[in-house]
Amino acid sequence: MDLNKIRKEYELVDLFCNLAEIPSPSLKEEKVSQWIKDYCDKNNIPCEFDDYHNVYINIPATENTKPSLMLSSHMDVIGDDSPVKAYLDGDLIRAEGRTLGADDKAGIANALYLAKTIANSEMKHGGLEVIFTRDEESGMSGIKHVNFEKLKSKYVLVCDSDSLGQLMTSGASYTLATIEVNSFRGGHSGIDIADRTRENAAKLIADIVSNLPQGVFYSDENHNVVTSCNIGGIVAGNPDVTNVINTYGKATYSIRSSSRKHEEELKDRMCFEIDDFNKEYRGIAQASVKFEEHLPPFEKADDDYIPILFEAVAKKVGVTPEISSFHAGAETHIYANNCNSNKESFAPYLVGLADVCNMHSPEEYVDYKSILKGQELIQEFFKAYNA
Repeated sequence: MDLNKIRKEYELVDLFCNLAEIPSPSLKEEKVSQWIKDYCDKNNIPCEFDDYHNVYINIPATENTKPSLMLSSHMDVIGDDSPVKAYLDGDLIRAEGRTLGADDKAGIANALYLAKTIANSEMKHGGLEVIFTRDEESGMSGIKHVNFEKLKSKYVLVCDSDSLGQLMTSGASYTLATIEVNSFRGGHSGIDIADRTRENAAKLIADIVSNLPQGVFYSDENHNVVTSCNIGGIVAGNPDVTNVINTYGKATYSIRSSSRKHEEELKDRMCFEIDDFNKEYRGIAQASVKFEEHLPPFEKADDDYIPILFEAVAKKVGVTPEISSFHAGAETHIYANNCNSNKESFAPYLVGLADVCNMHSPEEYVDYKSILKGQELIQEFFKAYNA
């Protein structure tokens, strides 16, 4: 069976292919966002653009005693704006010679199809909000421009995981740590080598690094990584010049953590090492450490309502649930550190509604049957959420 027959048989697959075949690299999402707006207008889905041209769908509640729910996906993809030609390979949808963009067009398709279903049904529900953002892949500027105070929902399903049935309850921050060492007196490696007031900064930065943790700093009872520390590199001197006592050294680290508490413990450990160094080398050298947070942590919500509900629904529809955390970043992190119109902190989750493999590469593909199953999962979840 070819892809055209599958598209005719399944409206959701056709919806996905239409989205995938519109190139939308980061900050060039205008064509796909307009296509989504036109689709919404044709299907009675309340839809508008915000000031940053993110897409916002707001389907009003039909039962005000029930809470609203929000879905979120991003419109940009890895790849250029060259044509996308999708084709079928068994049960897999691929693109000829380039990335398919199933990250995150599969998420958009499932969220948009659910919105169409709900907007045109008589189901009693507390409302459905959907946001499709720009520029997730390169800078997350889209989600950072969302007017969070306009949103009513507390629970947010960020439909951007690559495996059907995944529900990620927490995710790691990214903080850049920069350590610098300055020796006050350099010199000649022969003439000045015996002078104890001259210390080589290359050796000193290496000593500091050797005393700092590397790899997993803290893991939970299930051996999931919570906090880690990874050295990016060391810069000091010139490997082709050996007759100089170096006066400057630098090391950089990435710190990732899904717990503020344990990240602060790691930072304190690094600061302690620097303070100890400065006491030992007072008057000879000085070290410093600077922390720059590029992405805040996505900490686990206080309640287990969504994970328990998701697990029950997944099993009901024949999907194996995977409730876990991930040691990387996503738009969940931005939601988790903001509040809705009721001043409630968002409780986001990263959810998988399709099996997407080899993301960001020309070998990328999605199993179209998993997209269909993902829709069954999210439909049943919405019903259970509003039961």
